[in-house]
Amino acid sequence: MADDRGQTLPLYIWLTGILLFAAFAFFAFAQAASARNGAQSAADAAALAAAQDARDQLIDRLEAAVGQEDDWLSWLGGRLPADDGATAAAQQLAAENDSALEGEAQPVTRGGYPGFQVAVQTNYTVGDSVIPGTEGMHAKAHAIAVIEPRCDFDAKADPKKPVKLNCDGQTVDIDPEKFKPVDLPDASVLFSVHLAE
Repeated sequence: MADDRGQTLPLYIWLTGILLFAAFAFFAFAQAASARNGAQSAADAAALAAAQDARDQLIDRLEAAVGQEDDWLSWLGGRLPADDGATAAAQQLAAENDSALEGEAQPVTRGGYPGFQVAVQTNYTVGDSVIPGTEGMHAKAHAIAVIEPRCDFDAKADPKKPVKLNCDGQTVDIDPEKFKPVDLPDASVLFSVHLAE
């Protein structure tokens, strides 16, 4: 009987060791998942910031073009302005989420809509764990946000005459000859910004 107890003790210690290692390994995977989620949140925020900055610039271009340019209606299609403000906006949001933008916000097209793709890396690491190397590993993620035009208008509309826009059920009237910037509704009425990936 005593011999049996003596033989089960090493087995008990061995099984306990395996269970503890498994618990620590599970904790390491949880740490990695948490870091990955943080990186994805930062990437999503950075991509949305880039697209929202571009949308704001788009509204500025539209305001300047109405009544002054014959092709002002083309800005309603979501034409991206040539400006690097999107990268600065993405960098700021990434930093606010304890991450850094890798490179610049890249102009892309998804589903026919213009937008930006960003890649980020967390400033923090996964942390110490039983898995070697995690103390120096940073999580990475990427995201794409697009600017989707919300307004339809008659394809034969004369840009020099009053134009009626149907923005997802909301009517917006623009008269190029009497136009004032305050005539434009909020940017969110003309364009929506959302994640594409």
